[in-house]
Amino acid sequence: MSAAALLDRAALAAIEALEATDDIEFGVRLLANTPTHENRDPALLRQWAAAADEFGAALAPVACTARVVESGDGLERGLLARYTSRPVPTVELFTDTLALAEELIDRLGWRHWYPAGSVRAAAIAHEAVHEQLHHGPEKTALKRSLNHVVLRAGRHRLYGHVAGADEIAAHAYARTVRGLGRSPLLLTAALATAAEPKHGSPQGSPHGRKK
Repeated sequence: MSAAALLDRAALAAIEALEATDDIEFGVRLLANTPTHENRDPALLRQWAAAADEFGAALAPVACTARVVESGDGLERGLLARYTSRPVPTVELFTDTLALAEELIDRLGWRHWYPAGSVRAAAIAHEAVHEQLHHGPEKTALKRSLNHVVLRAGRHRLYGHVAGADEIAAHAYARTVRGLGRSPLLLTAALATAAEPKHGSPQGSPHGRKK
């Protein structure tokens, strides 16, 4: 399936609207579509999205230690990449989705934002940093940066988990370390918009994760 075949007039108009949307707003939308946030104040979601984006952009570069494998059925699954930890840590890249993303970038004139090969590199970087955000000391640091206090006892505070914030941070990290001009979330939204008429549009991030 080519990008040209997918982009009718309505899709192009929708993608133009996406292009005019700031990157933090894509984070807000991700949070709004995440269970537990359905009734949250949009202002609070924007505060969390901005904090998670800033946190991810400031993370030090980390090497990907997982093995990298490729599959060809990502469009059917609505996935660009997926991380699994068992039996061994593995990043699975879906070549058909990556190819469509690269073609779409050229079709839309976004190559100055997403240099050739950067989508694949960003997908690997995105998955590599998730290990820190789920299991390392950065997990606690992210919670503190979001300042979602669920319990106070004197001077002590218990910070709660904000579902979806790690995904925003991982996208911001990938954007920064791979030198992208816009967040991968914009490209994600454009891919979903282009694929929607014929395939259905997956909600949220095209990065699957299994523990």
